[in-house]
Amino acid sequence: MTEAIQRKLNDSAAARWTALVLIALAMFFAYMFVDVMSPLQSLIESERGWDSGVFGTYAASEYILNVCGFLILAGIILDKCGIRFTGILSTSLMVIGASIKYIGVSDWFQATAMCSWLDSWWTTLPGSAKMASFGFMVFGCGCEMAGITVSKAIAKWFKGKEMALAMGLEMAIARLGVFAVFSVSPKIATQFDNSVVAPIAFCTVLLIIGLINFIVFSVMDAKLDKQLGEANSDEPTEEFKVSDLGRIFSSKMFWIVALLCVLYYSAIFPFQRYATNYLEVTLHIEKEAAADLFRWFPILAMILTPVLGSFLDHKGKGATMLMLGSLIMIACHLSFAFLLPIYPNEWFALLIIVILGVSFSLVPAALWPSVPKIIDPVILGSAYSLIFWIQNIGLCFVPLIIGMTLKATGGYLIPMLIFASLGVLALILSFALKAFDKKKGFGLEEPNIKE
Repeated sequence: MTEAIQRKLNDSAAARWTALVLIALAMFFAYMFVDVMSPLQSLIESERGWDSGVFGTYAASEYILNVCGFLILAGIILDKCGIRFTGILSTSLMVIGASIKYIGVSDWFQATAMCSWLDSWWTTLPGSAKMASFGFMVFGCGCEMAGITVSKAIAKWFKGKEMALAMGLEMAIARLGVFAVFSVSPKIATQFDNSVVAPIAFCTVLLIIGLINFIVFSVMDAKLDKQLGEANSDEPTEEFKVSDLGRIFSSKMFWIVALLCVLYYSAIFPFQRYATNYLEVTLHIEKEAAADLFRWFPILAMILTPVLGSFLDHKGKGATMLMLGSLIMIACHLSFAFLLPIYPNEWFALLIIVILGVSFSLVPAALWPSVPKIIDPVILGSAYSLIFWIQNIGLCFVPLIIGMTLKATGGYLIPMLIFASLGVLALILSFALKAFDKKKGFGLEEPNIKE
């Protein structure tokens, strides 16, 4: 028995970390595409006739189909069909959606009869925005499906090992995509006569590479299953049933984690969409300079998330980390609302941005490895998908609210207060999570690696 265990592929450090790099790079390319247009808001508005409301609708479109139930279906597909099938499907959807979005913003499409027809109805939303939003919807389905698939894959490959560290490294690599795209997107646009088309084309090619990565990972995963005696399936031994969703919805801990997740991420990802424009108007600088400033947001998160994951593996304190991360986020958004407009210095903006990155390392590093502690492995994929689904509800509506608020007020004070308010609610839930864990003993404050 011992010899059989030693022959498992994930017992090889080189093999399991290679598997992690393959799937993490797929998410790195996905994160690049998510924010490829974020530093180009002013450019797309001038080039295609969008306004802040249109940009907010476009930003929200990534999550619309997920909110309408696709993510629930994605979790069922993951638990029914396994990691390999779902991973290749999700990365394929990202490539398809990205291609549609590329067509929507291309110069060629603007002169087509289809674009004219799209312009003829819902006239406040240009045809280019409708097409780009549709592509972003399809991409969003693939991206969120890939996210839950990667989480379950890491839980499988690193079970009983460095799970929190692996999840932290995956998030760090993915967030490097945010740094990369805020660095290169404006530069690529400038190189091609201030066109938004070139950065989107570049990131679409990277998504194709991500699809290839997941195919290679699938070959490795199939070999692991053969070693585990599961040559024809990568599903759990106990068969998943749709009725098992009721077990998830009846868990109080699930709801606390899910609501904390949606509140926290709704104050981070929608802010990313508007951050470049916020810095432009607050500091009175060009979009390239603003993007260069905000690209440092994920830097400390990239460095600290794996470190915090390792700390969580060996020392625990997951619920405490959630509390501290929420508190830091509140302070940062209040600083954006009140302090930076009074002291509009680039060094001060950079300081707040980097500190916000600390929050963005604390919360995800503790949040995602906590889910396997409260959910049965048989329904883990569906649990992740339901958390992502609830998260997507916030990520869908918050950009719309921010866009409408900007259009109504003409400034960023109220939007920043909205983000800070979401942080306050997340902080309250983190206190509740710690208290409930202490009462029920799920082990959120305990280390993942047992001595």
